[in-house]
Order: sequence, then structure tokens, then C-alpha cells
Amino acid sequence: MQRGLQFGLLLLAVQLFQQGLGNIPAVTLAVLGFNVYLFMFPAAPLMKACVSLHYVYSLKEWRRLFLSPLHHVDDWHLYYNMASFLWKGTRLERRLGGAWFLYLLSVLSLLTGLVYLLLQAWLTKLIQEPNPLWDLIDASAHSSECAVGFSGVLFALKVINNHYNPGGVTYLLGTIRVSNRFASWVELVLIYVIAPRTSLIGHLSGILVGLLYTLGPLRIIMETCAESVSSDMNDPRPSTYFNFSGYSGTRRERPQHAEDRTAEDRTAEDQTDLDRMTEEEQIELAIRNSLNDRGPTRRRRTAQPPSGFHPTEEEENLEELRRRRLRRLEEEFYNQRRRRQFM
Repeated sequence: MQRGLQFGLLLLAVQLFQQGLGNIPAVTLAVLGFNVYLFMFPAAPLMKACVSLHYVYSLKEWRRLFLSPLHHVDDWHLYYNMASFLWKGTRLERRLGGAWFLYLLSVLSLLTGLVYLLLQAWLTKLIQEPNPLWDLIDASAHSSECAVGFSGVLFALKVINNHYNPGGVTYLLGTIRVSNRFASWVELVLIYVIAPRTSLIGHLSGILVGLLYTLGPLRIIMETCAESVSSDMNDPRPSTYFNFSGYSGTRRERPQHAEDRTAEDRTAEDQTDLDRMTEEEQIELAIRNSLNDRGPTRRRRTAQPPSGFHPTEEEENLEELRRRRLRRLEEEFYNQRRRRQFM
């Protein structure tokens, strides 16, 4: 092994032990370890693992779609990707749960490769017509490149993580303050400017797949597939019911009408559900209930303002931000409970 290889792995090991192996969720740690293992003992040479339109579509080497995200060019490529995955994976796995996060990683890994092939085919067609822009971004090189690495999946995870943390900011290069809403796009350009040899198409494909999950139909399709698999397994687990005016999820062997349940039953069932939730989920639930409690009072005050009262622009912006956070929290809790039911 070369000295550079040892140094890259050493830095990654130091970062892992600084965070503490016990503080890293199981799926994140396993996927990271699997990437390191395949770097040390690759399943195929890089030229047999990389993905490109020529090899995958023309030569029908479809296995490259599965090998490409798990192989890296050198130790620094592995280090930067895994250090980024350690942070993103830890946050998302704690939010989504291990089973769903593993499911999500599998789908993202495959889809980023497929979208990469579509973008490469589209670019190959575009460069047939002369355009100064193609020379500026070296389009001919991108249309024929063969890419490996986990960075496409990381860009997808970045989009999803930013979706779950609206209103936040990201500091790129430690100094550039960018809203989470645009951070992925700014990072895409910065990485290409700083390191032109990186795969612009691979990173772009990750952003597009992330948007398919957060804004498009991908999440709905995944949930439908998970529900179908769960039904096929004839899982006897009881159903879960929801009331978005306030959390009241229950688990029972047979359905029971809400009016037949006593206040003590509802309190006991709510406490049972709280016991199943993580500390982070309980905090978010408390925030959402607080927003719900404040909501009607604010709406009444807004509906019947005193004579001559006009809310300031700042007050209107705060109220709109509160409503958006409430809708997002409701959506997250609904999806989390559905995933637990499916898995």
C-alpha cells in the first residue's frame, strides 16, 4: 500500500474515533465500512467498475451501475466522500430510521447512475451542434467520461437533508454563506471550478435525483412499493391511525371507533406511542403541538384586527414561516409513521 493511501485511511479512522463509533447509526457505519472494504479489496478494477454511456448502454455492462458508487479513485477521493457521508448519513438515518435509510440509499445509488446515463446521452447529442458554451465546460470530455465514486449519492442526500432543514444556511469553504435552498447548486459550481476533473454530470445527477425525492414522485413511489411488499408478506401488525389536528396514533389488534374510546384509553395509547419515539421525534412533536396551540390564537387576532391595525412585513413573514414549518412537520411525522408501518 502506498503512503498516500495509508494517510487517507488514517484521517478517516481518526474522524471516526473522534465522533465515536457508538454515536454513528448502524446503517451509516456499515455503508461507510463497506466502501472502505471495497477500496482496499475492490470487486473490479476501476475501468471495469466505472459507469459511462458506452460501457453500460452500448456494451450492456449493467453491473457497473451497482459497482460505480462503491469504488473510489484514490484515498483522498474516499476520505472526502466518506467524511461527508458520515455527517449526512448520521443526521438522515436518525430522522428516517435505519430500514428506510438503507432503502433510500439503495434507490439513490441506482437512480443517480441511470440519470447520469441520460444526461450523458443528452450532452452527447447537444455537442453535435457547435456552441461556445460546450468548449467552456469541456462538454466533449464529460460526454465520454467514465465515473466512479459516491459523490452523486452524496449530492442527493444533501438535497434531502436541506429539505428537512428549511430556513438554514450552509457555509461553503468555511466563508461563503448560502441558504440551504441553493447550497447544492452553489456547491456544484464551486467544486467544478476548483477541481475541473470532477464529474460535473455525476454531481448534477445526484441533485436531480434528490429533487425527485423531495419535490417529485420518487418518495410516493417508494412508499407505495414498501406498502405493497409489506402487504405481500401478510404482516399481522395492527394498523396506525392519524389525526393531524394533534398526534393520536394508536396500535390495536382490531379497529375501534374513536367515540368508543375513553379519555384514559387515549392518554395511555398516546403515552405508548411517545415511548416508541426517539428523543428527537418527541422534541419535534412538542414543537408541532406548540405551533398548533398558537395557531388559532394568531388566526383569530389576524381575522379581527383592531381598527387601524396593519401587520408589519416582518410579522407577516414570521407567520408564513410558522405555517410552512407546521406543514413540513406534519408531513414528516406522517411519513415516519407510515415507514414504521411498512417496515
